[in-house]
Order: sequence, then C-alpha cells, then structure tokens
Amino acid sequence: MERLEKEMLDPGFWQDRLRAETIGRKLTACKDKLTSYRELDKRFTEIRELWQVALAEDDSSLEADIGSELTAIEKQVEDLFLATLLSGPYDDNNAILSLHPGAGGLESQDWAEMLLRMYSRWAEDRGYELEILDYLEGEEAGIKSATVLVKGPKAYGYLQAEKGVHRLVRISPFDTARRRHTSFASVDVIPELTAEQEEPINPDDLKIDTYRAQGAGGQHVNKTDSAVRLTHLPTGIVVSCQNERSQHANRLAAMKILQAKLADLKRQQQEAELAKIRGEQREIAWGSQIRSYVFHPYTLVKDHRTELETGNIQAVMDGKIDNFINAYLVWRSMQ
Repeated sequence: MERLEKEMLDPGFWQDRLRAETIGRKLTACKDKLTSYRELDKRFTEIRELWQVALAEDDSSLEADIGSELTAIEKQVEDLFLATLLSGPYDDNNAILSLHPGAGGLESQDWAEMLLRMYSRWAEDRGYELEILDYLEGEEAGIKSATVLVKGPKAYGYLQAEKGVHRLVRISPFDTARRRHTSFASVDVIPELTAEQEEPINPDDLKIDTYRAQGAGGQHVNKTDSAVRLTHLPTGIVVSCQNERSQHANRLAAMKILQAKLADLKRQQQEAELAKIRGEQREIAWGSQIRSYVFHPYTLVKDHRTELETGNIQAVMDGKIDNFINAYLVWRSMQ
C-alpha cells in the first residue's frame, strides 16, 4: 500500500495515465471540427445548386425546401461561430462541476439537487458522459454537496457560463403554510486538466485521510475505508471522493479535482493581480448571483449578466440551457 501511495503521488504516474487520453481527445476534436466544416460546405453547395435549378425552371414549389435548409445552415454557422469563442487554454477540456446549497437548509438542498438534475439532462442531450465523483445526500431531501465530471468536447468551455450563485423563488413544497421561499445554491466549474496542463504537487504538501463512504443503508453500507479526503496544506484546499468502488480509484479522482482546483486558484490570483494593475474591482470565485429562477407568482428564468430571459422554466429545468450558455459566450467576448 505504501508503494502504491508513492506511485500515485509521482507526477509521472499521472502523465503516463492521461497522455493517451489527451491525445485521443484532441484527435477527436480535430476530426469533429473538420467534419463540421466539410458538411457545411457540402450543404451550402447543394442548396445553391437547388436554388439555381429553381430559378432556371421558375419552380416556386422548391421555395419551402430551400427556406428550411437555409435555416438549418444558419444554425450550423451559428454553432461554428460560438465554437470560435471557445479559445481559452482549457475550453476544450472536460469539466468538473460542484454544487453546494446556500443557507436555508432543506429548501436550498432541494434546489441544489434540482440544478444537478438540470445539468444531467443538459449533458445527456449533448451526448456527454456524466460521472459522479462525490455525492452527499441531505437527511430529508436534496443534497448537501455533489461533484460530477462532465466528459465531452468543450464541456468546460460551455459549462463555465454556469459558475456562480443561482437563485430560486417558489412556493416551498416543504412549508405546510405554502409560503414563498427564496433559496440559493452555488455552482463551481473547473476544467479537468490534461497531462500536459498539470503541475507537480509536492507529496509533503498533502494530507491524506481515508474514511468510510456513506451508503444508502442496510446491506449497501460501505464496510471499508474507501473514501478519500485530500488536504493541500499550503492553500487549505480540501477535496474528497467516495463514489468509486476502491480507495485507489477514489484517490485518482480526488487528485484530478485537486489539480484542477490548484490551477483555478492560480488563474484567480493572476486575474486579481491584473485587476489591481488596471485599477478594477472584480469579484472572483463565488461571485454574485448570476441567474434567477422564479416559479411563483409568475414563471421566469433570467440571466443577470446577459439580460436573457424566458418564461418556459420547465424546459430550462429539463436541461434546455444552451440559449443562456450561448448568450454568455457572446457577452463575454464583448467585455
């Protein structure tokens, strides 16, 4: 066990393990981009030829087909444009998404679980894979915290739009007086680093604790200390993972999260330093409330950065959040 711990703390261990995955991911991204450009070129050529035929034969019956295809081409061009906005160093990476309820107990815990469901539906619609790294249920309902890995092309590039505090206004199902409640939950999004992006962590800077993972009770209770908690002593950052079946797998997952959090901390420090130089006042990390979800007395979802809003709150909670993400990417490019 001691030898295994030393291997896992060796930077070379992680680099060898992730190098193949990194190369494969970059190759897939390049192929997908090339395929999209070729498909767009082909569709545009075909519709132009169809338009020329319609003109030559004065055939108005093709007008509906041409209009429908042009609308589809316009949507594909818009998607390619949005992809050009994802040019950051980590935008192509997978995303590590964490949710934490704010003050408010049961109500906020339920809201955090609703957000987790929303992101799960969004990932499913895009064909992304969602892997639960850490999940702590509330005593009565909802979740106390959750950390998931979202695997897919540009997952971090898109999901970074969701980082911040999300506000819920509704008639609480847990309040017998049927009063309106306001709840908050924070969403944190960091990129899963590739082997080339990771920086070595000094083993002496780590405190490693193991504990018994929490299960559903009865025969499902974990009887071994498979859950892992890592504390980075210089920064005080603490990460944990308990959803893998073995202690070894939980340590792997926890190290990935720690590497990502350290990189994000470094980025925040650089941004804070630049803000001082420019004389700007910028709030970092949790930030401020980015979006409100109102279920009562009316239905409305409004993003406070872009001012985009919709009354179809059920669609949003079912994962239809691409309009908000896309609007954020455009908004950010103009800042």
